[in-house]
Amino acid sequence: HQDGHSLVMASTVPACQAYDPAFAYELGSIINHGLIEMYGPEAKPVFYYITIYNENYDMPAQPDHVSDADIVSGLYQWAPAPEAQHQATILFSGPSHAAAREAQADLAEHYGVGASLWSATSYKRLREDALEAERWSRLHPAEAPRTPMVTSKLAESEGPIVAVTDYMTSVPDQISRWAPRRFTPLGTDGYGRSDTREALRSYFEVNTGHVVVSVLSGLVADGAIAPDAVADAIARYGIDADAPNPYSYDVPVQ
Repeated sequence: HQDGHSLVMASTVPACQAYDPAFAYELGSIINHGLIEMYGPEAKPVFYYITIYNENYDMPAQPDHVSDADIVSGLYQWAPAPEAQHQATILFSGPSHAAAREAQADLAEHYGVGASLWSATSYKRLREDALEAERWSRLHPAEAPRTPMVTSKLAESEGPIVAVTDYMTSVPDQISRWAPRRFTPLGTDGYGRSDTREALRSYFEVNTGHVVVSVLSGLVADGAIAPDAVADAIARYGIDADAPNPYSYDVPVQ
């Protein structure tokens, strides 16, 4: 569990451009854009905060359908949903891409759910765009209201939306009220535990199993599937449904 508060604090600084990339090609696009924005011909009084991790994993190539503009916009579809009876949407940031990708595979194989995967590189940028759209619409009542970018983007996907992060849930929750459908953030709220990454993500309920359960729970709430699927997933991943909330301040250290 890293410093889960830093992206929350970054959201309070207007001049801070905060990004949480998952892949090397995203990092390159963001740094290039930042250098131009800070030092180019039309330099702006901004600075960039970019999270970089020490977790080793394979770096994919930039997909052909993804542009640099998509990356710096804050959100883009990384992989479409497999064909399936039911549909869902999973947002990931940083290393949480692994849980999202594994959840996509498991949902398709075991539950007939096709989940599209979206890389959320900057919830702060998405929130600020949405606030700007709301303000403009409020002050121009005679004109057609503007739609926040995050709303337009997620309208291209289907089903309940689950956002997973290694940071606090308040980071993805920055966009919750502009999500076009049911939205569930998963994050690492609570006190840190010095253990393996696998154990930490299990403890904070941001691993593959909890992503799958959250997607299925959203489909149940939407009336698309029966509750039995959620119970099956809880058993499949060995989740203790009666475990203390990791946010609780009095959870004993094992």
